[in-house]
Amino acid sequence: MSAQEIIEQIKELPTTERAQVTKFVVESDDSWIPESFKRGMADAEAGRFADMEMVLNDAPPPSKQRRK
Repeated sequence: MSAQEIIEQIKELPTTERAQVTKFVVESDDSWIPESFKRGMADAEAGRFADMEMVLNDAPPPSKQRRK
């Protein structure tokens, strides 16, 4: 089955079922998310971020922790 055939079948689904398919695709495949965004999210989760006001007012950035 080709991707185009799958797309055509998805188009024929009721709205709620199309939403389920979309949710599955978004949650199962993150290839559409840029690597730079993924790194930024990892930095934020690890506490490696700076307050924009401090940065814009020439405050030194916090010490960088090494990425794993």
